[in-house]
Amino acid sequence: EVQLVESGGGLVQPGGSLKLSCATSGFTFSSYDMNWVRQAPGKGLEWIAAINEAGDSMYYADSVRGRFHISRDNAKNTLYLQMNSLKTEDSAKYYCAADFRAGIQALDHMTHFDAQRDDFRHWGQGTQVTVST
Repeated sequence: EVQLVESGGGLVQPGGSLKLSCATSGFTFSSYDMNWVRQAPGKGLEWIAAINEAGDSMYYADSVRGRFHISRDNAKNTLYLQMNSLKTEDSAKYYCAADFRAGIQALDHMTHFDAQRDDFRHWGQGTQVTVST
């Protein structure tokens, strides 16, 4: 059974930091590109970051570029998202998603991408991040 389990969300003040994790099982983690997608209340899914199978190519939406860093540990089958300089508009449910069906290279130079569920093969259940005073 494929499982992606996010953790690390919570309440943080503007300007603060959080690190999200996504523990996976049931598929060959090192063979898939991995992604973070978020959904703010009342809004659609927004792709924010991707990393290739080897972990040496990363892609970011403009909304998080320079503040967030995606990484992976293939030995631990785990994906990470380090979030710094958090803003109130970063408040959302954050999902990890495996295998962008169009190919990770399609995300290169992508400044913004409104994702759909079918764009990715596997999804986690999400972890809530709230940025507020």
